[in-house]
Amino acid sequence: MNGTNGKQPDYPEIALVPYPVIVAASKGDPDAMKMVLQHFSGYIASLSMRKLYDERGNIYYGVDEDIRERLQARLMRAILTFRAE
Repeated sequence: MNGTNGKQPDYPEIALVPYPVIVAASKGDPDAMKMVLQHFSGYIASLSMRKLYDERGNIYYGVDEDIRERLQARLMRAILTFRAE
């Protein structure tokens, strides 16, 4: 048994941003750009995790908002410079 309950695994199709959305985002469509940013939001949040300290010196892990915003800006810049053929 492969654990899929008889279903075909469809995660590769879900895991990709559709090409027309990428092309629309590269042309500056704000809705398409929002879809791409939402698609990568979890990955960006995981890359932005840092060890932080509260006012009592306790350690916790949280999203560093500055890093998250920089990664989002870098992704938007990369999308806008994408040239579809």
